[in-house]
Amino acid sequence: MTAQIAIPVTGQDFPVVEDVTAAAYEVPTERPEADGTLAWSSTTLVVVHVTGGGRAGIGYTYADAACKPLIDGKLAAAIAGHDVFETGGAWQAMVRAIRNLGRPGVASCAISAVDAALWDLKATLLAVPVSRLLGQCADAVPIYGSGGFTTYDAPVARAQLEQWTGEWGIPRVKIKIGESWGADEARDLARIAFARQVIGPDAELYVDANGGYTRKQAVRMAHAMAPHGVTWFEEPVSSDDLDGLREVRDQVDPDVTAGEYGYDLAYFARMVDARAVDCLQADVTRCGGITEFVRASAVAAASGLQISAHCAPNLHAHVCAAIPNLRHIEYFHDHVRIESMLFDGGLDPHGGALRPDPARPGLGLALKAADAERFRVA
Repeated sequence: MTAQIAIPVTGQDFPVVEDVTAAAYEVPTERPEADGTLAWSSTTLVVVHVTGGGRAGIGYTYADAACKPLIDGKLAAAIAGHDVFETGGAWQAMVRAIRNLGRPGVASCAISAVDAALWDLKATLLAVPVSRLLGQCADAVPIYGSGGFTTYDAPVARAQLEQWTGEWGIPRVKIKIGESWGADEARDLARIAFARQVIGPDAELYVDANGGYTRKQAVRMAHAMAPHGVTWFEEPVSSDDLDGLREVRDQVDPDVTAGEYGYDLAYFARMVDARAVDCLQADVTRCGGITEFVRASAVAAASGLQISAHCAPNLHAHVCAAIPNLRHIEYFHDHVRIESMLFDGGLDPHGGALRPDPARPGLGLALKAADAERFRVA
């Protein structure tokens, strides 16, 4: 006999969204950080709670605190009283509500956080993990260690690389290159050689230029790094330069990838149609949440491509476990640090994979409110 799940009701056929709240937290970095085109000293996390049926769901985005008033106001109003099980309908209501604000950027990040909270709430009410609710196809999802900032000196870089490959057993790592918009090629190549020396011959080595190179410069750099076995060349040129990405892709051996700045499905379709990448990237905290991440993955699959999840590893783990064409999740240093500090339920990276806990419903995460409060800015 099939077990029956008791669905709580609130005077209607199904529970409805009762309250939506958001809070923003700004967490300083351990030390100055930079990639090829940007420097930063803190990371902002916007956390959303959605209540309904006597339970609460949690979601978040790594975006500006400007998301909070949008969530508390327009988005909360758009889904108030909505059936909590109709996540697709709630997503559509939010997208329609921000029509005159513009979809890319802050609005999409805000929608992403609320959408994740709705999926967490839905799965919690059904007493199943989000991965199972979505149709889990893998018990574990591969990760790669990511950080290697251009501001790191050799001892710091070595310690990080050795933790990933040695202590945690992650067999793939990524460092930042393209320093100062590609102005120091010699240091980029020296850092690539250093990373290979530290991780040994067997681990995969990835690089990320964050759009810092010109087209021909990216091709030259790919050929120059070939002796070090680089297999992943992220944003060799700007992700807005689809022709440039295609030009580089056609001339280099490493897989060319981009997509982390995608805020809607049309963005991913354009990138795939342009044959600009070997592997599509998407970020569940930016693209429109779990709902849109699943659709972006299908866009990639339709053209025979895999998808890789950008950052926010503990939020990506569940949705990625349900994606047949997943390559891996970026285990990004800043977000790993924040998620371990501010959430209960973070997943163990040992062995180079994350495994959603089948015993924890929803996303399996809970905010450590007392620990987070000292970082609150809105």
